[in-house]
Amino acid sequence: MSKQLLSITNVKIAFAHISSRIKQTIVAVLSVTFGISMYIFMNGFMSGVNQTQSDLAFSTLANIRIYHDLPEDRTNILQRTEGEEVITHIRNAKVIQYTEGIKNAEKYIHILNQTPQVEVVAPEVNINVFFRNGSLKINGILNGIDPEQEDAVFHTADYLYSGSWNEIKHRSDGIVLGKGLARKLSLNLNDKVIVSTAEGVTKHFTIIGITETTLASVDNTQAYVRISTARQMLSENMSYVTDLQANISDYNQAAVLAQQLNRSIPYKVESWQEANGQLMAANTLRNIIAVAVSLTILLVAGFGIYNIMNMTVNEKIREIAILKAMGFDGKDIVQIFLTQSVIIGIIGGLIGLLLGYGISVLVDHVPFKIATLENLPMTYYSMDYVLAFFFGLITTFIAGYLPSKKASKVDPVDIIRG
Repeated sequence: MSKQLLSITNVKIAFAHISSRIKQTIVAVLSVTFGISMYIFMNGFMSGVNQTQSDLAFSTLANIRIYHDLPEDRTNILQRTEGEEVITHIRNAKVIQYTEGIKNAEKYIHILNQTPQVEVVAPEVNINVFFRNGSLKINGILNGIDPEQEDAVFHTADYLYSGSWNEIKHRSDGIVLGKGLARKLSLNLNDKVIVSTAEGVTKHFTIIGITETTLASVDNTQAYVRISTARQMLSENMSYVTDLQANISDYNQAAVLAQQLNRSIPYKVESWQEANGQLMAANTLRNIIAVAVSLTILLVAGFGIYNIMNMTVNEKIREIAILKAMGFDGKDIVQIFLTQSVIIGIIGGLIGLLLGYGISVLVDHVPFKIATLENLPMTYYSMDYVLAFFFGLITTFIAGYLPSKKASKVDPVDIIRG
């Protein structure tokens, strides 16, 4: 009997086994279907949670921040050279004055804009101030910004609770407050607020907008004005900024790019990983949990298929003996049962992909009002579907191979004799 004919015969026998025990076949297919669908759902949901968490964090955190870091030590104005014993102690040392902020910021903005990975740069002038309304006084941060660039980096306009974001461009007396800050000051839209710097500069602003990011550290302390207004309050020229905020095409590469930029920019270049390491750790941990749970589900499904295939081998043991007596060798027996498991894997995998996608879409439309979310977060990455189908086939292949290897070693003489 030719190899091609034997191969066709083996496939026919495999189909006969599958169709003769339809209930067992359905159970095996459902095991694969459930495992793959849960793998897709879990990875899509965890990726959605991570993406939402990152979006919320990046509403106030740029991929890369450039600023003038505080000096390590400027208390000793006289540095003793090695071997000199003239000065041994300085009493009541004071921190000497050093340059604050970033001077000639256009030069460094140009460097960033010429970097291929950088998509947008937002200059800022941030000032520690007091917000006053009558006898109420709250300390916070006044952010002098370019509204278009700031929105491009942080999507701040999306978090506007009331008022107009772009009106900052046209009003030197316009200010946008965080919702918590406005509530503490008992202020609403179009009310007046007094802002005072540590140097005693005071300016009256009209509230033209209120933002709500759901981050208390931002909503309770920060406000936004036109960057030129902030410079005027500090008596600085038009090239002065305190921070440069930049977003890049792949935020996961921020740490690498920050190291590269450090060579050409003489200020602190800080990646979001360095500034907020707990966010990266939380995302990684959630991904590990999602993969572990998903693979465990597939493993459980594999054990189910193994048990079914093992039962099939035991039930078909006399048929296997007869096949071997007719000239079928061990490889043919392995092919018969592997064909069954692969067919189960393919059918269960395809149904699992559809079911997983359907569950994801269903969950994606479940109302879930919290913070800025309208529904549960869900992602649809094609790689998740490819990996799910691949892992499903691997699981069913292994689950089918072990019983088939056992069946291939059956001695037909012993089985026929009983």
